[in-house]
Amino acid sequence: MNDSNDGLIESRSEYQAALWRAFELIAESSAKEIWMCDADFADWPLNEPQVVEQLSRWAVSHRRCHVLALDYNLMPRRHPRWVQWRRHWSHVVSCWTPDETGNGRLPSLLYAPGVVSVRLVDRVHYRGRISTDVDDAVRIREELDGLFQRSVEAFPASTLGL
Repeated sequence: MNDSNDGLIESRSEYQAALWRAFELIAESSAKEIWMCDADFADWPLNEPQVVEQLSRWAVSHRRCHVLALDYNLMPRRHPRWVQWRRHWSHVVSCWTPDETGNGRLPSLLYAPGVVSVRLVDRVHYRGRISTDVDDAVRIREELDGLFQRSVEAFPASTLGL
């Protein structure tokens, strides 16, 4: 992805292809962090065996995956492979949700510093961009920092019963 425009996203299939490509790039990289942000991750390919495998290749000690969602209720049904992967890698993955001061909306972003970002700006028409641009990365990181600062931990990797 050397093109200065990188990749414009203009459909749901292009959005999912961009996420697939980003997870491939992340698996091949030595990125220390991944930031994933979406209202509910409904359109993400997190249940695909290849995506879970790519995340497993990426996840080693001293790496962090930060996840932010409004609602995790459908994750176990929609993305059971990712939920199982997350249980195994709970020392790497932290899940968050906005606190009550949030406005009830989240951007749809996948970001690996120094590697790639995928941003969906229009959820209705699936318009967005996959990018390796440094300026995009700075803006995305600032946006994510602000969102995570106003968030609380959520979606525990396991629940303990009595």
